[in-house]
Amino acid sequence: MQVLIIEDEPRAARQLQNLLSKCKFDFQLLNIIDTVEDAVLWFEQNASPDLVFMDIQLADGLSFEIFQKIEVNAPIIFTTAFDQYAIQAFKVNSIDYLLKPIQQNELEVALAKFKSSTQSNTIAPSILKELLNSMQTSQKRSGILVKEGSGFVQIRISELLYVYSQDSITFGITNKNKRYIINETIDQLFSSLDSTKFYRINRGQIVAKFSVQKIEPYFNHRLKLSLENSRDQEFIVSRQKAGDFKEWMNM
Repeated sequence: MQVLIIEDEPRAARQLQNLLSKCKFDFQLLNIIDTVEDAVLWFEQNASPDLVFMDIQLADGLSFEIFQKIEVNAPIIFTTAFDQYAIQAFKVNSIDYLLKPIQQNELEVALAKFKSSTQSNTIAPSILKELLNSMQTSQKRSGILVKEGSGFVQIRISELLYVYSQDSITFGITNKNKRYIINETIDQLFSSLDSTKFYRINRGQIVAKFSVQKIEPYFNHRLKLSLENSRDQEFIVSRQKAGDFKEWMNM
């Protein structure tokens, strides 16, 4: 069974590969791809795999954009950290998905369903549109509960300047220049934020629009940002996202 993984977080990709190896599932991993751009190129140059595990939020956009650029003739199991409102569209349309963090038993159920499925491999344009709308209009949070000392406090989303991941820990910096540990992955947190106000500039950083003070060209067609209360962090917009980021800032 030839399997393709489309996932922009290396740790999540390794975890999925490890979980697959524990299943009664003889597979060959063809590739691990982390961007929409590279996924489209791969499908153009290769025969369709037997199964694709596809993250929704990739390094350069939503994976649904792949289907808008090329026909994908392979069964898809989506992996997602999106909230309960967004995944309702998956349930309504009977599309296979695994909620992160992926559990072994849930993966095995999905594989069993895949093996016994006789449904069409392609996703209808109307369903794709519904999924995109669901991602864009799902309810967004207004605060994050974080630990402070022996108790908990809530930081308002409106106070959040940027978020970054370091040593598998997610940190949030507020406009009062306070740093908090957030008990969520970058993937999980970004899916709950308003995409008109927050942008994921690379795998490990999310920035608020109001915190960006300056944008400069950087090596290899990337962008370097100056942010309010940046501390010792360096903020680099990946090459794949540079054009889209400038458009987002201009909205």
